[in-house]
Amino acid sequence: MKKAEIKAFLDEKAAQYESLDFISADPIQIPHSFTKKEDIEISGFLAATIAWGNRKSIITNAQKMMGLMDNAPHDFVLHHQEKDLKRFEGFVHRTFNAEDMSYFVRALKHIYTQHHGLEAVFAHATQKTDLQTAIHHFKQLFFSLSHPNRTQKHVSDPLKGSAAKRLNMYLRWMVRSDKKGVDFGLWKSISPAQLSCPLDVHSGNVARKLKLLKRKQNDAKALAELDHNLRKMDAQDPVKYDFALFGLGVFEKF
Repeated sequence: MKKAEIKAFLDEKAAQYESLDFISADPIQIPHSFTKKEDIEISGFLAATIAWGNRKSIITNAQKMMGLMDNAPHDFVLHHQEKDLKRFEGFVHRTFNAEDMSYFVRALKHIYTQHHGLEAVFAHATQKTDLQTAIHHFKQLFFSLSHPNRTQKHVSDPLKGSAAKRLNMYLRWMVRSDKKGVDFGLWKSISPAQLSCPLDVHSGNVARKLKLLKRKQNDAKALAELDHNLRKMDAQDPVKYDFALFGLGVFEKF
């Protein structure tokens, strides 16, 4: 296909998959169960953190997370005491366990009480063209408290070569417009034009078949290449094409 044909094809697929039907089988349903801004962003961050592997398992375990926080994540983060963290004993999603969860709650409390919340932290270090440096600075702040070394692996760092798929997905949820009812458009201090596609095996394989990506690894360099090509098609909302690439890969086996 020619470039114009690829754009038309992906515009059509993005519109097809960005619908309310998308929510029921996706981890984004977790933050959609809340209405308070801070509950949405905290539940979304935690759901995105464990968003690897089987999607049904991701959703089930993210729901367990919320139940362990009394289905009031912001209130739990702010007001928990150390003894309250014992309720996470036995929780596990793949390699994310109770020790990791306990630290995440402590770190989130630090962010909300000392740094004005998740939006403020990401917005503080944004670059004009992307958010990868902001993700790097977020990770530095997130792990500025005493923490288990093993827990660091659960937050990716683009400046160390990662495509940071889960954090870029989370940022899409928070920043993109809510007009279609899928993403939230909660964070007005960051522009959708700065977002990067959540690059995973599905979106990567489809992007390569459409000649939008040449690099074989799904890493930070591949993300930069894909970003460049998606921005050519829509500079103001390049990550709408995540719906197209992911939908084509997962639902259509493109």
